[in-house]
Amino acid sequence: MFPNSKLTRSIRLAISVSLVTSLAIPVFAEENDENGDNIEKIAVTGSRIAKAELTQPAPIVTLDSEELAKFGNSDLGSILAELPAIGATNTIIGNNNSNESAGISSADLRRLGANRTLVLVNGKRHVAGEPGSSQVDLSTIPASLISRVEIVTGGASAIYGSDAVSGVINIILKDNYEGFEFNARTAGSTESVGTQEHSFDILGGASIADGRGNITFFAGYDRTKEVLSTDIRQFDGWGTIINPDSETETDGIPDRLRVPKVYSELISSTGIINAFGGPGGRWVFDNAGNPLRQVERVGTNSFAFGSFPDGCDTCFDGESYENYIPGVERVTVSSSLNFDLNDNIELYSEFKFVRSDIKQQFQPSFRFGNVSVNVNDNAFLDEGLRTTLQDAGQETAVFAKFFDELGNRSASNTRELFRYVGGFKGGFDLSETTLDYDLYYIYGETSNERKTLNDLIPDNFVAALDSVIDPATGLAACRSQVPSAQGDDYTDPASVNGSDCVAYNPFGLGQSSEEARDWISADVTREDKITQQVIGGTISGDSEEFLELQGGPLAMVVGFEYREESSASITDEFTKAGFLTNAATPDSFGEYDVTEYFVEVNVPLIKDLAFAHELTVDGAYRTADYSHAGKAEAWKVGMFYAPIEQVSVRGTYGSAVRAPNISEAFSPRSPGFGRVADPCDADNINDDPDRVANCAALGIPSGFQANDNVSVDIISGGNSELKAETSTSFTGGLVWTPTFVDELSFTLDYYDIEIEDAIIEVTAQSIADNCVDATGGPDDDFCSAVDRDPITHDVSLVRSGFLNAAALNTRGLEFQAAYNFDLATFNLPGELKFNLLGNQLLELERLEFQNRPDEINDEKGEVGDPELQFRLAIDYQLEDLNLSWATRYIDRVVTYDVSVNGGSPEDLEPGYISSMTTHDLTATYHITDNVMINGGVRNLFDTLPPGYTNDALYDLVGRKAFIGIKVSM
Repeated sequence: MFPNSKLTRSIRLAISVSLVTSLAIPVFAEENDENGDNIEKIAVTGSRIAKAELTQPAPIVTLDSEELAKFGNSDLGSILAELPAIGATNTIIGNNNSNESAGISSADLRRLGANRTLVLVNGKRHVAGEPGSSQVDLSTIPASLISRVEIVTGGASAIYGSDAVSGVINIILKDNYEGFEFNARTAGSTESVGTQEHSFDILGGASIADGRGNITFFAGYDRTKEVLSTDIRQFDGWGTIINPDSETETDGIPDRLRVPKVYSELISSTGIINAFGGPGGRWVFDNAGNPLRQVERVGTNSFAFGSFPDGCDTCFDGESYENYIPGVERVTVSSSLNFDLNDNIELYSEFKFVRSDIKQQFQPSFRFGNVSVNVNDNAFLDEGLRTTLQDAGQETAVFAKFFDELGNRSASNTRELFRYVGGFKGGFDLSETTLDYDLYYIYGETSNERKTLNDLIPDNFVAALDSVIDPATGLAACRSQVPSAQGDDYTDPASVNGSDCVAYNPFGLGQSSEEARDWISADVTREDKITQQVIGGTISGDSEEFLELQGGPLAMVVGFEYREESSASITDEFTKAGFLTNAATPDSFGEYDVTEYFVEVNVPLIKDLAFAHELTVDGAYRTADYSHAGKAEAWKVGMFYAPIEQVSVRGTYGSAVRAPNISEAFSPRSPGFGRVADPCDADNINDDPDRVANCAALGIPSGFQANDNVSVDIISGGNSELKAETSTSFTGGLVWTPTFVDELSFTLDYYDIEIEDAIIEVTAQSIADNCVDATGGPDDDFCSAVDRDPITHDVSLVRSGFLNAAALNTRGLEFQAAYNFDLATFNLPGELKFNLLGNQLLELERLEFQNRPDEINDEKGEVGDPELQFRLAIDYQLEDLNLSWATRYIDRVVTYDVSVNGGSPEDLEPGYISSMTTHDLTATYHITDNVMINGGVRNLFDTLPPGYTNDALYDLVGRKAFIGIKVSM
């Protein structure tokens, strides 16, 4: 939480020190060409040495502010997820089922995990948004402040540090702004889906001290309306049911069929008597509490769910309780200042404060057959139903209910982010060599108060459900409050304020008293705090004074960085005591520091020779010492070779690292319970060819029958012994910029990323299985985490948690084509621009255990990981008018496991999602020099995926329109 006084002090600090926003890379002096003209080096991500984008060894994708505006969306994470290289896993929609991530939008480059994508702002680290992680909340970076976004794939850890395993996203903000700008935008569904977005912001800046400095200020407000799953038109309770025509798994007939209206008749918001069957029959209640015979299913999905083609008003439908888009209100205030102290020293700073209020829905609390109604005594049971049950010989009846009347377990999050950057940069001469430097300090803090509302206190509910008629008053009361109704062995089940028990009427909707609802429910409160401090510096220059190769002087950057990260999550005492259905999560805290040194060098070997227009080699090396994970090294080499001016070959090869984050290393070891199907049981021992010998080696007798129908103790949590992940990455490609056509370019790049010792959270079942599934004998690492009873041989305890056990591999082709040409060539007005960006996925494999290469989870071509994606944008510029057409293509995917021995098309029908192509039309018009309007229609033809997918990669809302205005002066 940040009180106003802290915000005020921070603003005063930012202004008083007169600093300026930092740049992405060190300042480099201008060069002169042979004619003496100035040549400005262009700084792009992928190197701290400034070079033009298409002369970098690594492929780089850039989005500028004009392109960002065409998406009609203020959430940068959702915009980036529409690019072929980035997954939608952790966008604001992808996180819609998470409490601690509610409202957060992060980037998942190459679908290797958002925790393996490093996000920088102006080339510097940014504090995380989610506790225990390094994931940056991109929604806290206002689109109106962004100058451009640059994305580089793979192996950037040597240049930028840990977490850049799959690549880097660098967000370059506007700086040295002069003038005033007002922006307003609104967007919403044209198909009555209910989506609404509004944003307003102001940007102002001015030069100070006769141009020696600049001050810039930004303030903005964004609001996103909550959208429930019931608002999505194609959603209709889709699920699968068993195909009665299928006899075997290989008979050529689909084993399961996808159908709408798959619900559960075993639980309801009005209550179910005999939920799992009973001699008195299954009964449900209307809203007023009157008993009804429950509807029977037509097809079967599972024990709990079935098909109801005609609908079922008294069944459970999960879509009734969930949101597709959380509700978000966000306020952002930021400022930047700079000042030239002299010709060699520039003082700079950046300040930002963001407050986000998020509302996100989860299913209400429920009891699913783990409580019973006393048929003889219950004070609220319908008398006719009581007689029916008693006549069937029932004295108790299993009961199930969703507690709609308590309200959803809504996640109400208040997240506040504060970030300050300050430093000095400039240049100085050493002999005849100009050296440029950047020294900086960063402090970032994210605080989040998250409440889960309306959780059930199970023990209190059991006491309140056990109601009787108090003979003294003739009114309903808890048995615990009526001594005459208690037997000799009666024990009050309530865990909180038992003497205040209020009898609860569970039959119908809202039939219980407000006092009873209050007594059986409570809110969960957790408070998170994430901090980041960074001190760093770089110094750069070239070797022109003492060494110059045929292609020019060497360029070099050296630097250091010291960083401290901490994360704490505090849970309210009520929850920690285990009174609620929420896990009794203990408080967690973790912190670490790292000291890093790095060097990058660019060696221009050859230039302007026959068949060697340019040959440049570069390299980078970084060493890091983590307080919690030890030492780690990363390196990279790159090459750019242009035999002729218009054709070049480029490539990089390197090793990257990712240190364990705070959750992985420091989350507390907590006890719990779980089910483990014993792999040495006679029914399971032949599931793997190594089990028989390995189970015998553990002393387990042949024909062993495990008592594994009961829960076993589990201890899980962080692992302080984790080491850094390591990866190797290779990119290689071609660049063609023909000289016979101006502003035409083609790039084609191959990428290959392999991660070893990847950190995963291993389940108790996986640990038990891998203990005895190893070839050559039991696996000591896994077996040491499994305790067995020395007499019965049953599993008694499993220690699970995070391990350096997995491997991730991905390969693919990335291509881009861009062409700008003036239509005057054809005697037509205006100018056309084409930009095609695509990705062909060749491999995406996940091995939960890298020492078991025979068990590969292949994800290429599955939902979320299409083999082919591309985006084509066509722009037409005519004086003050710009028209843009964008086409996005997502390849056909399957919905079954494509791994060897995984699944097959016969598993279900339909088992795929067809390829999808959506189109956007946007326009921008400058009414005057100071007023510009833009607007457009996204998903112009309202193309929707089938209702049986909710993957965030797809646009499930359909056609939307947006309009905005910018006034500048």
